[in-house]
Amino acid sequence: MADRYFPNIMPDFMQEDPSIEHYQDGQKIPEQGTEGSLLRLLATPYSATVSEKLKRAALDLKETILVETWGLSGQKVDDFTIYSGALGTALLLFKSFLVAKNVNDLSLCSQIVKACDSASLQSRDVTFICGRAGVCALGAVVAKYMGDDQLLHYYLMQFKAIRLSKDLPDELLYGRTGYLWACLFINKHLGKGTISPTDTGAVVKEIFRNGRKLGGRSRSPLMFEWYGEKYWGAAHGLAGIMHVLMHFELKPDEHEEVKETLNYMIQNRFPSGNYLASEEDKRRDVLVHWCHGAPGIALTLVKAAEVFGDKEFLQAAIDAAEVVWNRGLLKRVGICHGISGNTYVFLALYRLTGNVEFLYRAKAFSCFLLDRVHKLISKGEMHGGDSPYSLFEGIGGMAYLFLDMVEPTNARFPAYEL
Repeated sequence: MADRYFPNIMPDFMQEDPSIEHYQDGQKIPEQGTEGSLLRLLATPYSATVSEKLKRAALDLKETILVETWGLSGQKVDDFTIYSGALGTALLLFKSFLVAKNVNDLSLCSQIVKACDSASLQSRDVTFICGRAGVCALGAVVAKYMGDDQLLHYYLMQFKAIRLSKDLPDELLYGRTGYLWACLFINKHLGKGTISPTDTGAVVKEIFRNGRKLGGRSRSPLMFEWYGEKYWGAAHGLAGIMHVLMHFELKPDEHEEVKETLNYMIQNRFPSGNYLASEEDKRRDVLVHWCHGAPGIALTLVKAAEVFGDKEFLQAAIDAAEVVWNRGLLKRVGICHGISGNTYVFLALYRLTGNVEFLYRAKAFSCFLLDRVHKLISKGEMHGGDSPYSLFEGIGGMAYLFLDMVEPTNARFPAYEL
């Protein structure tokens, strides 16, 4: 199991030392990628120094990612998705625009979305992360920021033309929940009601109807299947579905079903504090990923603490974050199943509680990446991802995280938190 992650030898908490910025005066600077260089970063003041280092690293990574995913491809799109394709690069550019205010990022983002629009016209996938809805939703939002009303109208009409088939699953990456998240993204940026509650309400109702069929007494009130397995995690299972449902106005009985589903997961977690990948996998406590395991479920529990105000959900999220701290320095870089994604657990808890210890832990994971990731990947000790420049599997996710670390109270896991 331990071969999945690096032992976390970083202090649980370290006070910042303002004098560390002058460490080089008459003293030897530790070599990058060593324990000394990482500890020096952890002791360096975050607000003025480390955040600026992360921002510069993010903008450098963005340029590399652009060359590899857009420039070298001849601006031809084979994979249009946010998960592993060109739309992930576009979303990174949009984030870069929001942080650095460089209008060139917005213009280039729009160009990539346009190419993804052409590439996705025949796609039957309807979600934000892996489908046509992501293209239209991001396209509409970018058009709004550009002040292009004609393009905004085009993408909104294209989005509203998307139809959900009856045999669609309910999960986030390929199902109804992923479509609903795209609706939430549009309404956040373009205004409440841009996608009407009538339209989204019908999809929410269908999800509850399907969940009740597999749920029941002595079990979780809601349960769902994807390819024959009853998953728990954010990507394909309960956590992702509950997370999105909590963004909508629910009836009292629906509220209770969501709460009790989350309580079922908490009560049946592993003794370690980690969470099952699926109902069928009750002995294999190995995955500490956003997609499967404590990280993604922790983000959902943070949302539950916000929505319901229950201390039990907050404590469960903190317990899950402890698992992430101890076992979350994965030997992968991305946000789906890597260190970058796991870092968002600490950022979410910092946003909710204001506890600086959670910000420190987010800083620690980010500094680990900043200090060591390139060396570890080049030595073959860390996996760079099957799509090494992509948002969800590769260094695109790390760049996105670094941009989020500039203003940590505004940080949101891309395509999951709002």
